[in-house]
Amino acid sequence: MVLQALEGLSDREAIGRLRCDIRWKAAAGLSLTDEGFHPTVLTLWRARLRISGAPERIFDAVRAVVDQSGVLSGRSRRVLDSTVLDDAVVTQDTVTMITAQIRRCRRLIPQVGGVVLSHDYDQGTKPWCDWVDPDSRSELINSLVSDGLAVLEAVANTGLDAEQSEAVGLLGVVVGQDVEPDPEREGRWRIARKVAAGRTISVVDPGARHGRKTSSQRRDGYKAHVVAEPETGIVTACEITSATGADGPVGVGLLIGEPSGTQIIADSAYGSGEVRAELAKAGHRTIIKPIPERRNPRLGTDQFTRDDFVIDHDNRQVICPAGNTATISAKGQARFGVICTECPLRSRCTTSKRGRWLLIHPHNRLLTEARQQWKQPETVARYNQHRPSVERIISWIVANGNRKLRYRGIQPNRQQLHTRIAAINLRRLINLGLHQTPTGWATNPT
Repeated sequence: MVLQALEGLSDREAIGRLRCDIRWKAAAGLSLTDEGFHPTVLTLWRARLRISGAPERIFDAVRAVVDQSGVLSGRSRRVLDSTVLDDAVVTQDTVTMITAQIRRCRRLIPQVGGVVLSHDYDQGTKPWCDWVDPDSRSELINSLVSDGLAVLEAVANTGLDAEQSEAVGLLGVVVGQDVEPDPEREGRWRIARKVAAGRTISVVDPGARHGRKTSSQRRDGYKAHVVAEPETGIVTACEITSATGADGPVGVGLLIGEPSGTQIIADSAYGSGEVRAELAKAGHRTIIKPIPERRNPRLGTDQFTRDDFVIDHDNRQVICPAGNTATISAKGQARFGVICTECPLRSRCTTSKRGRWLLIHPHNRLLTEARQQWKQPETVARYNQHRPSVERIISWIVANGNRKLRYRGIQPNRQQLHTRIAAINLRRLINLGLHQTPTGWATNPT
């Protein structure tokens, strides 16, 4: 399984290697004439590992070797990052999801069989529609939503088992997420003119989501998070979450267990005040790129930013560049209002008729310190020295087609991610000279 994860092979391909490749036989301790086993054995053992008390035991075993070898001794830096992994299913449209889920509910729940519906859902295809005709498309959407609501009404207050409840719940999600009441025709439904936050994109893999690392790069699937030691390339922790989840809270969770005083290096996705506060509470030192300040596009390049204002947290006051003072309200707002009307610096500060105002974050001190720290050349130099290493590590993880996930659901993919990273860590240890000594594992000194 480690070799399979390292080389990104299917079960059948992995067993083919085990039967024919001398290197695989040597690594597995098999004779040249060993015929291996059936590919479904790998499926069986993945399932057994997943439901066991230690589903990531392969990763834990390699981590124990890392600890025993001492390769991380004295190395107190950790880099964090995430990447979106492509799901193993095809993104489905609204019609396909509603149709498939109504069909599933009819199959699982006997009461639904007696509900009168607009379409024959026993067929394995979409209901007929003239997709060129807007009225035909509108009629189809309205009838599907009406059928879905009829199914939900039929099973309301009905005792359902876990599988049936899951099917009904997912039907409720896909019926409601993409549609809205038609304002022009009372009692009818239409496709919503917006995309629902956290939209379900497939009923085959309900956990997959639209993910976006940049404004131009969108992927459908899950998000993999890693924490690594930058000099050795050893991944110390990893996790897989929904593609829409925030990086910061997951990163904080992965750092639990790291000794106090560890230097954390990360990009601005981990730069929120809450994340910085949690890391400071744990005693960690941070070099995290600050979140860029918003700038008014209607003002010039010499406009005043938040850092040009003096914020007195003790007296709850804000002093602007012109020397005017505003009080910080209980909600954290500091409004200068009419003071800005005759201010000679107004053209560099605000275009609002109501004057400049600031929202003071509860962790404003930490955010301000981070922006000041980023102005120091040595901070940027250290960031540029160590931060790129995590990009290289992620490239190892997704190499050879491994950005594409093989399984449906977060649990099987979490297990696969841990196994692959365990294999990559083992390869790194071998490259660092892993060997056995009378007292245990060790690596060559660097």
